[in-house]
Amino acid sequence: MELEQAFSCPGTLKKLRSGPLGTLLDGFCTWLMEHGFRQGTIRKHLSNVSHFNQHLGRQGVVPGQILCPKDVDGFFEAYPARCRHRGPLEGHLKRVRHSLSRFVEYLGEQGFFNPLPQSEIFAPLLDAYLEWMQHYQHAAAGTCELRAQYLTVFLRYLGPQATLQGLAKLSPESIEAFFLAYAQKVGKAARRSMQSTLRTFFRFCLHRGYVREPLDLAVPTLRAYKLASVPRGLTEAQARQVLQGIDRKTTVGRRDYAIVQLLHTYGVRGGQVRALRLEQIDWAQNRIFFAASKGGKDSCLPLTVEVGESLLNYLQNARPSSSNPQVFLTSRAPYHPLPRSSSLSVIIERRIRAASIEIPSKGAHAFRHGFATRMLAQGEPFKAIADVLGHRHLGTTFIYTKVDFNALKQVALEWPQEVTR
Repeated sequence: MELEQAFSCPGTLKKLRSGPLGTLLDGFCTWLMEHGFRQGTIRKHLSNVSHFNQHLGRQGVVPGQILCPKDVDGFFEAYPARCRHRGPLEGHLKRVRHSLSRFVEYLGEQGFFNPLPQSEIFAPLLDAYLEWMQHYQHAAAGTCELRAQYLTVFLRYLGPQATLQGLAKLSPESIEAFFLAYAQKVGKAARRSMQSTLRTFFRFCLHRGYVREPLDLAVPTLRAYKLASVPRGLTEAQARQVLQGIDRKTTVGRRDYAIVQLLHTYGVRGGQVRALRLEQIDWAQNRIFFAASKGGKDSCLPLTVEVGESLLNYLQNARPSSSNPQVFLTSRAPYHPLPRSSSLSVIIERRIRAASIEIPSKGAHAFRHGFATRMLAQGEPFKAIADVLGHRHLGTTFIYTKVDFNALKQVALEWPQEVTR
């Protein structure tokens, strides 16, 4: 039996195998081992799930009964008053919730958990909009995913009004009020994404006849100037400082070092690093391929010695055994590719802070800006920089003219001198 591999105390084993979940915990233990969890982590997950098991027993749940989210929510409502724990309650509840999320995933695979997908009132409207974006606007999958994320925020704000009947009653004033309130709480990128989402959504509504007026015109225009900002990236010395501060004796350190080395050497986007697949590294020809991102161009670049060594060190000594084709995986079980851009941003920000470097932006783009600035300083033409960065249009690269100090010196006017009479 699998539980004996995690626990030896007869009393503990008897307690785990009793109650409505008792017949499932051996299988859950096997599932955790197959997904690469360490023995200590498995013991913690099973101990936390045992609290849920006891709660279900008190609620009269019988073995084999299909569970649902209501059972989980009911447990977390009752558990804080009954639990005994060390340390802050909030941290303990977070760990229990994490264990239950793993257990629910296992139950779902075994057919013992019904997620009861209660579709929100606006789900048909959201699905119709995304289908329109794909077929009429030819939007990429990533664009549709982003639009869905932002439109969900707006539709939840509408509440019961997020229906075809409710849309017909929307006023330009209410749309403007929502956007201005939202814009005050988020950054420039989020404002721009919400703005684009709302405008395309109301064009869709007008196209389908859900509204009678072009409500996309009610979305305020926030004034922005092209090339208004100055790209602020890491200098060569700062990038080296970040690399040198990473401990390559640990599995996480080997992974993070390879990621930072890629960003520093090629100036690619964080999304391209997350999407990098094993077959895109051509070891025989010393080349590495980065798929296009954000409407740019594919890049096939030389595999440098430093990058090759860092990748080999990670792949041979730190990357978990996995069938996933992506190069970079999470450092903790269950192992899977880095799920979202924020996952990589957290890694990079942590490494930059550890190097005691203070710059306005601490994400992957700090390396991209620094890379382009270094190429300019070396006298590389803009066309070459645009090709390496994967820019489809040369105008996208013009932002770096602001840090082309050699060229700026040539057009600078002499400081006027006072003329005495």
